[in-house]
Amino acid sequence: MAEATLVATLTAPPDEAGASLAALAGRAAVLEVRADLVGDLDPDWLRTHFPGRLLYTLRSRTEGGVFEASRERRRRRLTEAAARYDLIDLEMESDLVEPLLEAVPETRRLLSWHGAAGGIDGLRRRFATMTATPAALYKLVVEPATASDTLAPLLLLGEQRRADLVAFAMGAMGVWTRLLAPRLGAPWLFAAAGEVPGAPGQPALAKLVRDYDLPRLHPVSWLAGLLGNPVAHSLSPCLHNGGYRALGIPGLYLPFHVEQFGEFWLDVVEGGQLEALGFPWRGFSVTTPHKDVALAVAGAASPLANLAEAANTLLLEQGIWEADSTDLTGVVEALAARARPPRGLTVAVLGAGGAGRTVAAGLARAGARVVIANRSDQRGREAAAQLGCEFVPLRDFDPGRFDVLVNATPLGHEPEDELVVELGGARDGTVVVDLVYGAAPTRWLEAARQQGLEVVDGREVLLHQARPQFRMMTGQELPLALGRELLGLEGAA
Repeated sequence: MAEATLVATLTAPPDEAGASLAALAGRAAVLEVRADLVGDLDPDWLRTHFPGRLLYTLRSRTEGGVFEASRERRRRRLTEAAARYDLIDLEMESDLVEPLLEAVPETRRLLSWHGAAGGIDGLRRRFATMTATPAALYKLVVEPATASDTLAPLLLLGEQRRADLVAFAMGAMGVWTRLLAPRLGAPWLFAAAGEVPGAPGQPALAKLVRDYDLPRLHPVSWLAGLLGNPVAHSLSPCLHNGGYRALGIPGLYLPFHVEQFGEFWLDVVEGGQLEALGFPWRGFSVTTPHKDVALAVAGAASPLANLAEAANTLLLEQGIWEADSTDLTGVVEALAARARPPRGLTVAVLGAGGAGRTVAAGLARAGARVVIANRSDQRGREAAAQLGCEFVPLRDFDPGRFDVLVNATPLGHEPEDELVVELGGARDGTVVVDLVYGAAPTRWLEAARQQGLEVVDGREVLLHQARPQFRMMTGQELPLALGRELLGLEGAA
């Protein structure tokens, strides 16, 4: 199986024992020392703990780093590093001067450039200028202003098909391009050695290994992914890609940070350029805040998606995008696992966005008495009227009325987020369901647990709503036990 070369970017000084470096062995083949962030580390000491090649990078502030001393000081540090490091990053705009080129042989040069794409034509011209200077590798990093900007580096890779060209888009919008670039011949993929990224959008090495099984490049015949803002926290790539690998499915599920849905849909999805590169679309999961507009771009929709006026699933069938919603399945299946079918229960759905409306509509159809609680009275009343449910302003909410509480707001994504509602007064036996999830239960679920209430972790909801999406996109079932293992729910109730 083909493999990419993973480059672990060191953005903080390693521990004195070198354990953090030793942990990179077997995953990263190159260690990038960001000298503008960590200083000039001793490469001999680094080699005693890391067996791969060492790349020295002194990223200037104009290209996204923090180095801003004189050019003379910069050239002196690069020249000194050239005598001891395996590879040296030379910035195209400032470092291509004769003394430096003499100090760094072409076989040890990585020529880099960061900036606005200027479209594919501008990127072609930039690359042509770069290749006038011989180097082992050329690295072009685009700072995208729009969704269409993220395509330029991939188009360049597709045209060139060179083993010495690394190109991708940076920032949250560009994360997916980093992951697709190796499939178009980019030999290196940069990742943060720890939790602090070396550049905006740079994923952690551990996440690349967990979610995508890198450095292995599994066969890919089609693309799927998650559309939302934000998506960096999502466990969906881990779940879907883990299922693809286990079942031998040639798909790749990517995270798409989408700021302007219409722009992304027209330029990236319907533009046809990824299909021309050999990567047709199969489907999308859709999360906050795009569930409403996802329904609008579909040519057909399920009854539940139409009722809720929102969709969390888009599937391409015979050239037509079909919208559906599996948010309800996530909640209903989780309740069923606790012998609490919805019929006859009094349920409070907190939040009147796309997920809240879908869950409320589905639970009402399943026989529950549903109340919508929302911070904005107008939006809450409109949703309740649309679905035929009762509305309660969040400020007047009394948890003691309900058998089930469902958090369908974004609150809980960040540790400092306030609790969606206080749980004092909730009666014994109340089930607390959180659609929000992280690597551990949210503060709201922890508060419920401390009160002795039964809780449903957002990861479990994710699993149950993702399984029908997985089936729609692949035609195969994601085994429940495998899904629980991938999401770290092996020991969960």
